[in-house]
Amino acid sequence: MEQSIVKEKQKRYSFILGIGLTLFIAILAKYLGDLPLLSIMGQLVLAILIGMGWKAIVEVPKGMIAGTNFSSKKLLRLGIILLGMRLNFVDILHAGPKVFAIAVINIIFTLIVVYGITRVFKVEKRLGILTACGTAICGAAAVVAIAPQIKANDDETAISAATVAILGTIFTLIYTVLYPILGLSAYGYGIFSGGTLHEIAHVIAAANPSGKEAVDIAVIVKLTRVALLVPVAIFIGIWSSHRDTNTKSVNENWNSWKSIPVPWFIIGFLAMSALNSTGIFSANFAEKVVLIAYMLIAMAMAGLGLNVDIKTFRRLGLKSFGAGFIGSILLSILGYLLVYAFHF
Repeated sequence: MEQSIVKEKQKRYSFILGIGLTLFIAILAKYLGDLPLLSIMGQLVLAILIGMGWKAIVEVPKGMIAGTNFSSKKLLRLGIILLGMRLNFVDILHAGPKVFAIAVINIIFTLIVVYGITRVFKVEKRLGILTACGTAICGAAAVVAIAPQIKANDDETAISAATVAILGTIFTLIYTVLYPILGLSAYGYGIFSGGTLHEIAHVIAAANPSGKEAVDIAVIVKLTRVALLVPVAIFIGIWSSHRDTNTKSVNENWNSWKSIPVPWFIIGFLAMSALNSTGIFSANFAEKVVLIAYMLIAMAMAGLGLNVDIKTFRRLGLKSFGAGFIGSILLSILGYLLVYAFHF
């Protein structure tokens, strides 16, 4: 009896240590992300890379894995819900229909093109979907939000998140170099950056050389893409469920509300966004909630990274990275042309 109690205590202690390890990595990533050169990458990118590096150097004890998995699954969902405080629908409405149209066109184009390229490259379907969603919508946050909808495993989720995070960093550097020769106004460059880059950190870093006006509109365009995560997640859930279900007819699957896999944390994200849009919370309070959200998601990224084998990444990730790279180039070209087409 006493021995079983001791084992249970050890299990709980290891569980807490696992969560603590992800928290340590998330905090480390936060401080590293404040450094000049690493700020382009951002906390989420650094957290998953540190986690992968830790896994490659130091083997995580089996008892702690339950804790790291708790961070990568449960805390992730809470983080996504709280991230809704970053979104204000009023700002999106004020930006106008042209900005919304650009966001929609970019997302649809990128989802189709990147997923199509992954199929040509013979990338596993779930990995291809996640890579396409991360490139099209909002980087790692989109990957981890979509993953449960298609029943992706930890390797596929972590590899996709790392892939789009690295791609976003590369293209942020490219944008910064190309900015002086693009010939866009500050407003137009902000729309271009917000409409084509992957993470919020990437958008802010790329738009910053053009000034506050560019950063402000870039963030609004980016958040418009984030808002579209909700319908995309629901659509992909329906599509995935419909594809995998053979017991019901096509019409029954599409017409039954019970068959629509709406993830509760996406609904929570939308509810928090709606709450923030009412204006009852101060900007300072909303900012603090978003910081907590990013810390929780960074813990999730660390947990994912701690479960990824570098060999697995090399085996599965190179082709998806290539598809994402080509797709990102095409998205950049489209985004640039749309800025001119809509006369920004």
